[in-house]
Amino acid sequence: MNVLVPEPTSLVNPGFYGTGGPHSVWRRMREHDPVHWHEPAQYPGFWSLTRYDDIRAASCDARVFSSAQGILLRPVALGVDPGGGRTLALTDPPRHRALRSLVADWFTTRSVRDLEDGMRGAVRDVVAHAMELEECDFVTDIAARLPLYVICRLMGVPATEQELLFSLTSKAFAAGAPEVRSAAHQQIMQYFADLMYRRMNEPADDLVSALVMGEIDGELFSEEEILLNCDNLLVGGTENVRLAVSGGMRTFLDHPDDWKRLREDRGLLPTAVEEVLRWTSSATHVMRTVTEPVVLHGREIHAGDRVVLWIPSANRDELRFEDPDRFDIGRRPNRHLALGAGEHFCLGGMLARAEMRIFFTELLDSVKGIEQTGPAVPVESIVVSGVEHLPVRLKAK
Repeated sequence: MNVLVPEPTSLVNPGFYGTGGPHSVWRRMREHDPVHWHEPAQYPGFWSLTRYDDIRAASCDARVFSSAQGILLRPVALGVDPGGGRTLALTDPPRHRALRSLVADWFTTRSVRDLEDGMRGAVRDVVAHAMELEECDFVTDIAARLPLYVICRLMGVPATEQELLFSLTSKAFAAGAPEVRSAAHQQIMQYFADLMYRRMNEPADDLVSALVMGEIDGELFSEEEILLNCDNLLVGGTENVRLAVSGGMRTFLDHPDDWKRLREDRGLLPTAVEEVLRWTSSATHVMRTVTEPVVLHGREIHAGDRVVLWIPSANRDELRFEDPDRFDIGRRPNRHLALGAGEHFCLGGMLARAEMRIFFTELLDSVKGIEQTGPAVPVESIVVSGVEHLPVRLKAK
């Protein structure tokens, strides 16, 4: 019997991502229509790329596939992205490299190692608190805490102010009334405006100071550019790890034998982290704008056209991964694109891996069992994928 597969138009419907249906659409597109044109409607017209090799090639060619016009699909009504050409994520070389060099020292191997003890302590505190509760939300009560703690440390947010920022980010990232999210986001921007002015008067060894005092081609950043980059660092440093860890935990709850296997063989942690990244693929898409005509699989893409790279599709490509729809914590090789490729490979990739490894290690060491107490609520978004809520009960050893 033929199974009816939804049309590619479903990919711009946020509610579709809670159904598990996108992978069936991407699978058919990889096979029959790997370069697909979407007519303009709520969103501007764009091309979809779904195969691993095409997505990697586009990610590695910043000259032809530009980030400066925006990296996410935006409804036509919202106009252009205000961060275009001004933030780490929305710039091309050479400005991107210069901006990246200003903040790169905080994401080196040495910097990550210096943070590890603090990360372990933060996870232990979070897990201990969660075990005192009858029930908790793994996403907001556990997974969201560590990445926020880490990015706050790097950005110079005082410990006494981190809980305020946690409360605001929880509202800004959560599902719910748009006006509540918008108000929370405005408060976050106001917080970083205040911190920016503090650092102008008293620079410190942190990311905000680096942006305040840094120069590119002899020019300081404008206040708006500093705030846009603070917002970019906050979102990039928190949301992807939160989604990957909570999505990974949901997967382990669905595959308890893998959690048991990991408990018995900690040597699998590095490959398990990579498989969680591949499997969850928390960034659903990134967008590029073509700077000169290019032909892909016989389709003519014109200068100025938008191209959307569907990351979860690349990470399930049958031509790249053996048995791609199987979760395998021992998978080798596993050259997924969950953290990007090329010039825009995730600056915090090493840090994200360390956070995930520490998260799972502390859970395995401290918790006897994790019981899901209600249905997982998926994120409804075309930008990120994962779970919005995951009710659980932690059992102490």
